[in-house]
Amino acid sequence: MKSVFLLFLLPLIIAFVIVNYPDFLNLLKSHFTSSTTNSTTITNPITTYTSPDMSLSQIVKPRSLAKLFLAIEQAEGQGAKVRRSVGTAKLRNFSPFLLLDHFSVGPKAGFPDHPHRGQETITYLLHGQVDHEDFTGSAGTIDEGDLQFMTAGKGIMHAEMPRPQKDGTNVVGLQLWVDLPERLKSVEPRYRDLRKGEIPIVEPNDKLSIKVISGESYGVKSVQDLAYTPVWMLDVTIKPGGFISQSLPTDFNAFAYVLEGEAMIGTTKIPQYHNAVFARDGDGVEISVPEEFSSDVRVVIVGGQVLDQPIIQYGPFVAVSKDKIYEAVMDFQAASNGFERARGWESKIGKMIRS
Repeated sequence: MKSVFLLFLLPLIIAFVIVNYPDFLNLLKSHFTSSTTNSTTITNPITTYTSPDMSLSQIVKPRSLAKLFLAIEQAEGQGAKVRRSVGTAKLRNFSPFLLLDHFSVGPKAGFPDHPHRGQETITYLLHGQVDHEDFTGSAGTIDEGDLQFMTAGKGIMHAEMPRPQKDGTNVVGLQLWVDLPERLKSVEPRYRDLRKGEIPIVEPNDKLSIKVISGESYGVKSVQDLAYTPVWMLDVTIKPGGFISQSLPTDFNAFAYVLEGEAMIGTTKIPQYHNAVFARDGDGVEISVPEEFSSDVRVVIVGGQVLDQPIIQYGPFVAVSKDKIYEAVMDFQAASNGFERARGWESKIGKMIRS
């Protein structure tokens, strides 16, 4: 009799709860969903969504640490300071990478009119704004969090000038030079801007956040076709107690540059402003921040497809032979073979440095 009474009473109780607590079913559904599903949250300023469970299974054979060194600050351009970690005696021609500068530029300083040939440059702005202008008539501005992918190809002359900050702080960013495959060294120059709002952010857990600038991480892909040479770039923030296990194509060279804090690769501590260069003995990289570390780490992981070609560099000119370098210098001096528009050209923004 008691069981019959309970069977009669139970539907009435459920109906009462649903009527008086309309969120009850959603809460119940949420509870069971969260308790049975692992997921990765992916965000950008426009969208929040959840990736499939399979995106979490980023298990790699980690590459070993081949080299570690401090990027020493030095003067560059007019009034600029840079920490150069690729393009020095410690790491030169690490195909496809030619140069990495972590730059800091004050008011009335910058990089006025200068040429390039045979490479691509990737500029990632961490603080402030930078104006650019070239002899093709292209001009524009990138803001904090934006990137610019410039292909010099057969030749370009341009200027890159920071905007003075109202608070007097320096404009800060990264500039990476990437070699072009020989067959593409004579392409027309071009720009591809990547705005902050176009960069997906993947958060596999509450201790790891990844801006997928170029490439792929935890199942999330970046905007495609930004550069001719395949390059992956990830801006990674790791909290104490967290780690990243990042897969990479096996034909990529890779390094990690620490912007803030300090991290661990295996048993080696990687301090701020150090470049950690990986051997090509695995299919990914792992970086961790032990629980006892006092602050988050911000590290940029960069990988790029190794090009099977010589690298001959003379300043802003990159070729596969000395003869091609001589040609580049002569073409620039004679304003020919790609540098025709350099004759008599002066940027408007470059003149500001002399005012």
